[in-house]
Amino acid sequence: MLDHIGLQVHSYERSKAFYLEALAPLGYQLILEYADWGGFGIGGKPDFWIQVGKQVRPGLHIAFRADSREMVDAFYRAALDAGGKDNGPPGLREIYHPDYYGTFVMDPDGHNIEAVCHTPVQR
Repeated sequence: MLDHIGLQVHSYERSKAFYLEALAPLGYQLILEYADWGGFGIGGKPDFWIQVGKQVRPGLHIAFRADSREMVDAFYRAALDAGGKDNGPPGLREIYHPDYYGTFVMDPDGHNIEAVCHTPVQR
């Protein structure tokens, strides 16, 4: 199990603004902030960090777990509103498993950011 992950970005302020808006539907907040880096998380513990640094190419893929399909949809809308680029609209990705509901958005630095819900729909 991962405890936290860090991502180097070109512009801290641009990426901070993007992630503040994009991750809000998932319950993430900016918890700690320093001059050119900060940590986002839920419940007071940062587990996703961004920091100005040498950009990683090709971009990384990071998936955030969502508790519902509605949260995945809200993440997608918020990420696009924050300047992200569509890389796969919300929907089932049955290639992974029958209840894999996810979406993909490219962040300002070209990283592939995903929100995914694994919860089966009550039938």
